[in-house]
Amino acid sequence: MLNLGRARIQGRQNRSMSFEGSDYADQKKNNDHTGKIVLVISLTAMCILVLKQSPTFDTPSVFSQHEPGVTHVLVTGGAGYIGSHAALRLLKDSYRVTIVDNLSRGNLGAVNKIFSENAFDAVMHFAAVAYVGESTQFPLKYYHNITSNTLVVLETMAAHGVKTLIYSSTCATYGEPEKMPITEETPQVPINPYGKAKKMAEDIILDFSKNSNMAVMILRYFNVIGSDPEGRLGEAPRPELREHGRISGACFDAARGIIPGLQIKGTDYKTLDGTCVRDYIDVTDLVDAHVKALEKAKPNRVGIFNVGTGKGSSVKEFVEACKKATGVDIKVDYLERRAGDYAEVYSDPRKIREELNWTAKHTNLKESLETAWRWQKLHRNGYESSSFSSSSLFSAY
Repeated sequence: MLNLGRARIQGRQNRSMSFEGSDYADQKKNNDHTGKIVLVISLTAMCILVLKQSPTFDTPSVFSQHEPGVTHVLVTGGAGYIGSHAALRLLKDSYRVTIVDNLSRGNLGAVNKIFSENAFDAVMHFAAVAYVGESTQFPLKYYHNITSNTLVVLETMAAHGVKTLIYSSTCATYGEPEKMPITEETPQVPINPYGKAKKMAEDIILDFSKNSNMAVMILRYFNVIGSDPEGRLGEAPRPELREHGRISGACFDAARGIIPGLQIKGTDYKTLDGTCVRDYIDVTDLVDAHVKALEKAKPNRVGIFNVGTGKGSSVKEFVEACKKATGVDIKVDYLERRAGDYAEVYSDPRKIREELNWTAKHTNLKESLETAWRWQKLHRNGYESSSFSSSSLFSAY
């Protein structure tokens, strides 16, 4: 690589000191320096000439043009746990896929550049921080990362005429409802910054859709577990996020001896065994719901769906299933409640079953955890060997 910056610095070092308004320089060294600059300019001109003569110089990328019969999907957060599984499924179903993983800075210019270079037909927006406990500690981070960045995505979609949005939302927007199961008509009263930020993002999407012909699908899903049945992908949060992560990750860390045991926060909830009750949805089923939502998305229509099994399991039941799946008698400590948690949430999946023909198939906790555990055992360091940056952009058929 030719480094013009270095040549310039060397030239400055060769200059003499100035005395009484005069500048005495070494003429030979100046001539050498001038010769180097001329050489660099000549080589640069030759490179440009060769590139312009190349038959592919003015040929636009295949990704920059719409192609009949091919749906090009931008997957934000596509290197994350759920987004990566979604990208894999889309590729399997012959979609064209572009992945953008890191929107944490909310750079409108960078996002606009990606849209200008790719002819997207749809966006699946997964990119977001997603830990209830962390959101109570760093609320502004969550409002910026979730709400502000969704606004950036919408603005850029509108500017580039992308008409289909599949939005990754959460049951946390419902807060702690008075009655179970949760339907799409259950009032949204979130009780933590994560749920509030997601609801704000939903409101922005809904307001914008009223004056556009966008096809919008909002999927509010419950607690995600499992991994790719073929063992190609799994859950591997960064070390600094383990404390805030999913219960499945904590169980596996305890089973592998990464942490001394599992901490259950809260045993005095108004549930059968005193621990929180959640609706655990396998990531394979969740991704299937996204694909079905994409297939059914229609212009000028908004679809809102809960994605869950319709069955609640307590944290204690989950831990027992994890012990059986791993074959490890995991040590369990019981602590006080965690801020922002709610006692019981599980879905009523009738609407998504009737309108999208979707039903959860992987509903056995132990089996989903066994699948995830196989990946964990084979990838003790997660994706550590990967050379991809978290802010990378990938495109593929």
